[in-house]
Amino acid sequence: MENLRISFVVLTYNRVDALLQVLKALAPQCASHHEVVITDDGSSAQAVAMLKNNFPAFPCPVRHVWHADRGFTASCARNLGALSSRGDYLVFLDGDCVPNPRFVRAHEFLAQQGFFVNGNRVLLSEILTRQVLREQVTLLKARFLTYLFWRVQGHMNKLLQLLYWPGAPGRLESQFRWKQIRSCNFAVWKDDFLAVNGFDETFEGWGHEDADLVLRLHHAGLIRKNGFLCTEVYHLWHQQNSRVREGVNYQRVLDRMATACVLAEKGVNDHPGVSDVVVTQMN
Repeated sequence: MENLRISFVVLTYNRVDALLQVLKALAPQCASHHEVVITDDGSSAQAVAMLKNNFPAFPCPVRHVWHADRGFTASCARNLGALSSRGDYLVFLDGDCVPNPRFVRAHEFLAQQGFFVNGNRVLLSEILTRQVLREQVTLLKARFLTYLFWRVQGHMNKLLQLLYWPGAPGRLESQFRWKQIRSCNFAVWKDDFLAVNGFDETFEGWGHEDADLVLRLHHAGLIRKNGFLCTEVYHLWHQQNSRVREGVNYQRVLDRMATACVLAEKGVNDHPGVSDVVVTQMN
């Protein structure tokens, strides 16, 4: 869809070097009718200052939405970012996932009423991630042989992202399926997101709040569209978050599969007058 008003909602927390790589890759792809919402899960004042001092130029509006650090509250941060957005279509992106050079064009192509898009990722090694963050390599402009070398050496887990086939068959899934659900690269119409009350903030800690959102979107009658061979992002290496609550969250999604649950218990529509949210226009 040309001229689609997309809001790119980019989640971050105290990892400005990675976030800047994401923003530098996103900026040349954006147009004036887009917007970027950096949704911050409580980064320190020093991190926010570093972001402002090194912020790249964008042709579209960019806002920074910050709320106080209360631990791992990514669902809340994403919901606050969505509330601050002004576009018709939301693309959620993590602040350590560098979009490929066709990322925006691919999401515009795949956007369709009645569907949400589950994007793809390419995993990078710790060594290659360090080189990217230090700008010792130019990740998005590397030649094929360089990508091949990285793949053979185990510095990235696939090469299919080098192909671009937005019209590839087999994208649609009418039934809920756990595999490869990732909120780090996920697109949905804003009206549909609001209709299911967004991410459920009662999911505590890391794990499966994205699967819960997808399940509820399916219950609402929406169809999953997979974004392979066009929407790939390069996921920079990081240490795993604590997964102590993963089993509990997993069981909650299993329990909801047996219901017709559509609305999040506590979600995007439950944030009137939040006192600790600071919104800053970045450009």
